[in-house]
Amino acid sequence: MNNLLLRFIIMVAAAAGPTTATVLAAYEDGRPQASLRLNAKDQGVVLRHGAGPNQCDYLGARDVWAWRADGTYYLHYDGAGPKGWLACLATSQDLEHWTNRGPVLEFGASNRDDSASASYGTTYFDGHRWHMFYLGTPHTTPAPDYIPGFPYLTMKAEAALPAGPWTKQYEVTPFRLLPNSYYSATASPGYIVRQGGEYLMFFSASTASPILRTISLARTRDLNGSWSIAAQPLLPPTEQIENSSLYFEPQNHTWFLFTDHVGIKAGLEYTDAIWVYWSKDLTQWNPAHKAVVLDARNCQWSKHIIGLPSVVPAGKRLAIFYDGQDADPIAPGVKSHMNRDIGLAWLDLPLTVPYPIPGNK
Repeated sequence: MNNLLLRFIIMVAAAAGPTTATVLAAYEDGRPQASLRLNAKDQGVVLRHGAGPNQCDYLGARDVWAWRADGTYYLHYDGAGPKGWLACLATSQDLEHWTNRGPVLEFGASNRDDSASASYGTTYFDGHRWHMFYLGTPHTTPAPDYIPGFPYLTMKAEAALPAGPWTKQYEVTPFRLLPNSYYSATASPGYIVRQGGEYLMFFSASTASPILRTISLARTRDLNGSWSIAAQPLLPPTEQIENSSLYFEPQNHTWFLFTDHVGIKAGLEYTDAIWVYWSKDLTQWNPAHKAVVLDARNCQWSKHIIGLPSVVPAGKRLAIFYDGQDADPIAPGVKSHMNRDIGLAWLDLPLTVPYPIPGNK
């Protein structure tokens, strides 16, 4: 297929509406692709890095977690500050205009697992207390970037209010890495759903060499207790996906799992798209049932990088927060992780399952 024909196919698919199929160039290492599309409408940047108090995000804002409580929208994001990355808070009344509140967590002591970073803070309200599961690591790249490195660990904090203050619970160990398993390098937090008498967490898992990423399931009956980890992940590690945000569509009784896909170009791995998987069973997911929601084709401002999604319903639409970088070409090496901003895209509700165009296989 020549380049002109490929460009024409992509342009037609991008303009065809929210649910389409398209032909894509293969990844250089042969990793799987998503040929279907559930196209979100991008609004652009809603929170730029560098505006947080005390330089808390002067090198970047990324890895978002959005939720609503008592009429206010809350956004945790990783602020890349002078000493490293910390979970920061922003608040909003309309999802578009945000007030930066600064870090909600601090670095742990030198002997703690979160001594180098306490970031990506996912939240859950049990009806009485707020629970935060956050990413901790004792390892980062050198100054000034301090990019968190393996191991990625799940740690715990709690609060009486959604904005905190948060108290770390070092005595709680939700789960840890398992050598020679699919979660030997990463076992970091994800979306929590209560089902019956237990809680299900859709956590991120990965190996280190080679890095194979996926989503798996952890279960507990006590949010301040330990979690049991599934023997096998929910989706094959070859999918190369990480982080989770779920939405349940009551009109068709379907769960939609939004996640970040990691692509590769000229040997550099980077987050290149938001994918969505769908299932009527929270514990069973088919890798063939997936679609691209947002990538460089329908993002207005980020030319290559589309980072970690978090979704929250707002009236008749689903808001999708993500991070990106307007550099073109991609910043080299580890710099691709820096100078991120936070964008917002939308899907109309109710969500419907994507379908292929007749004639496409």
